[in-house]
Amino acid sequence: MVKIRLRREGSKDRPYYKVVVVDGRARRDGAYIEQVGTYNPMLEADGAKIDLDKVDSWIGKGAQPSDTVRSLIKKARAAA
Repeated sequence: MVKIRLRREGSKDRPYYKVVVVDGRARRDGAYIEQVGTYNPMLEADGAKIDLDKVDSWIGKGAQPSDTVRSLIKKARAAA
């Protein structure tokens, strides 16, 4: 199954994440199909930048977002 989930980047104690579309069997930081956004939890303001058109396209094809990504998508839709 194709999933939309977070891929951890950054150094120790300074994480940031890429929102990526991956095969469900892939490792957390393994290869991904497409990057659809970023999320920086270190920013006090909205640290998520998500391309909602790409996300909608992948969800239409059957991709399942993780719980955290679903929350980020919901916040991005409210801000738009």
